[in-house]
Amino acid sequence: MSAGSYRVFAVAAHPDDIEFGMAGTLLLLREAGCELHYMTVANGCCGSNVTDAAETARIRGGEARAAAANLGAVYHAPLVNDLEILYSKALLDRLTAIVREVAPDILLVPSLFDYMEDHTQTARLAVMAAFCRGMPNLSGDPPRPIVENPVRVYHAQPHGHRDAMGQFRTPEFLIGIDSVLQPKTDALACHHSQRAWLDDSQGMDAYLATMHQFCAEMGSLSGGCFAHAEGWSRHNHLGFCDAAFDPLAQTLNALTCPVA
Repeated sequence: MSAGSYRVFAVAAHPDDIEFGMAGTLLLLREAGCELHYMTVANGCCGSNVTDAAETARIRGGEARAAAANLGAVYHAPLVNDLEILYSKALLDRLTAIVREVAPDILLVPSLFDYMEDHTQTARLAVMAAFCRGMPNLSGDPPRPIVENPVRVYHAQPHGHRDAMGQFRTPEFLIGIDSVLQPKTDALACHHSQRAWLDDSQGMDAYLATMHQFCAEMGSLSGGCFAHAEGWSRHNHLGFCDAAFDPLAQTLNALTCPVA
């Protein structure tokens, strides 16, 4: 398979999570000719101190659709409310059906060591949905035919690059995103409703600047190769692909470097 024909599926917990930690890589993959898919498992309904849950979900859904369009990605609707991303067979069945529908070659998921449960449970569910993609005895919800193409799973950095205990998590490798920092910023800016919420709830004053700081911190690990970067770590290949299958490195070789 040529690099430009890879199908990429970014799965995160909430609207704006993809833009914070994955969007630069997605934009570079789009430039390389890959097909992009975008999904948040939760609908963002708790992300406001002003509007009720239903209205917040409606607003954030519109923002997520706009961001996906900005990235050039196919949008997939969320499955549950915020704080309902619980590891269960029912939710695994639903996510497995979507993974089979998309049949990605590259699966981008959150860190297994993030600061909140919605993020870590999304990582676990997305990984397991990919693992189950070829199991005929798991039908999915709704039932979907199995897929057997190899898929490589990559974990993004935890939000702010710190785990639940506040410890810095070093990625396996970096992708330089200097050339796409502005469109990544534009995609995050689609989430207008989150500016006040993030400032009030998590102290992220000027959330666009916060994202730039996160990317600059990753860039500082590149040994001078990049000013801004996104960090990634490969999931164990067993059950997913051959050990040598590394489509991110194949596609974005010139912009990929190990951590200095």
